[in-house]
Amino acid sequence: MKTIENINLQGKKVILRSDLNVTIKDGKIIDDTRIKASLKTIEYILNQNAKLLIMSHLGKVKTEEDKEKNDMRIVYDRLNELLPDKVSFINDTNYKNIEETLSKIDYGKALLMQNTRYEDLVNKKESNCDEELARNWASLGDIFINDAFGTIHRKHASNYGISCYLPSAIGFLIQEELDHLNILDNPEKPFIVIMGGAKVSDKVEIIDSMMKKADYILIGGAMANTFLKAKGYEIGSSLYEEEAIVTCKELFEKYDNRIILPVDFFGKTNDKKELENLENISKDFQILDIGTETINNYKKLLQQAKTAFWNGPLGLYEEEDFRYGTKEILEYIKDNVKTVILGGGDIVSASNILGYTKDITFASTGGGATLEYLSNHKEPGLINME
Repeated sequence: MKTIENINLQGKKVILRSDLNVTIKDGKIIDDTRIKASLKTIEYILNQNAKLLIMSHLGKVKTEEDKEKNDMRIVYDRLNELLPDKVSFINDTNYKNIEETLSKIDYGKALLMQNTRYEDLVNKKESNCDEELARNWASLGDIFINDAFGTIHRKHASNYGISCYLPSAIGFLIQEELDHLNILDNPEKPFIVIMGGAKVSDKVEIIDSMMKKADYILIGGAMANTFLKAKGYEIGSSLYEEEAIVTCKELFEKYDNRIILPVDFFGKTNDKKELENLENISKDFQILDIGTETINNYKKLLQQAKTAFWNGPLGLYEEEDFRYGTKEILEYIKDNVKTVILGGGDIVSASNILGYTKDITFASTGGGATLEYLSNHKEPGLINME
């Protein structure tokens, strides 16, 4: 894989695809982790006396209203605080207008362009990797650096498309991601996978891939309900995927003795919080977190683990009452498991909220990208980086 340090950037016009797709609530960025994670690559390029054009998407753009709520200016404001007087902003995605503005930018400085997905409003040109759009954007630079790990599994104009027309390499963020995720190709054993979140259907490939290497997979979150339903257990009014029950049964046939399910739960009956055993679930009970016996069972299995990979929280961590299981297991593995890799998405958000990320070996910035990379290692955003 060609890295940013293998390519001469001195005095060049560099296009950088970053992942600045932050979460915004009430007009404020609530987690700037992805912006901060991009700084090392941005600063390295600027220190090479290069002229830098930064691209990123923000949310999804299907309507004019989406453009307004996914305006990159809020990201620019935060980036400007972190890199004062080094970055300018252009409220445009048209290559001709960007070219004109870029021509006025000094070398050693950067220009952040508007949300690449503004180009999705007509014929989804960005997401469908429109050839003309990719070629036009590529014309703005001499070199392309892809550092948007969260989109490597997408064949978009702003990553794969541009890389077809320019000498290309990966940035420091992607390099760090791959270095850590590649540990899981041959993990130190015992190796345990923790899998939570809502949907089984999104994670079949990664479960299948990981179970070829893992000693156990510990299941939590709403996806556990689907596994339990497939086993014939009562799960009350809890969320599950009817269409994934057959898939769960197939996974049980392959890995039954290594798929570990919860045996008790925190949840609600008529809005009242309760702790309930699996054998006593009523039709009105809603499962929202793993219970104390399950937590103890999972800790016992993790006690001997040398490596752990975790994707998806074990309960409804957004509500303080139902983040207990996620908190307890995070606290345990940070102190007791040698190598812990968090697989992006909500488990990293939960870890950030609970304050454990600094003590974890590695927290991926990807979500779907992490899972797809671990499943097959053949991602569109990396094809032209070799």
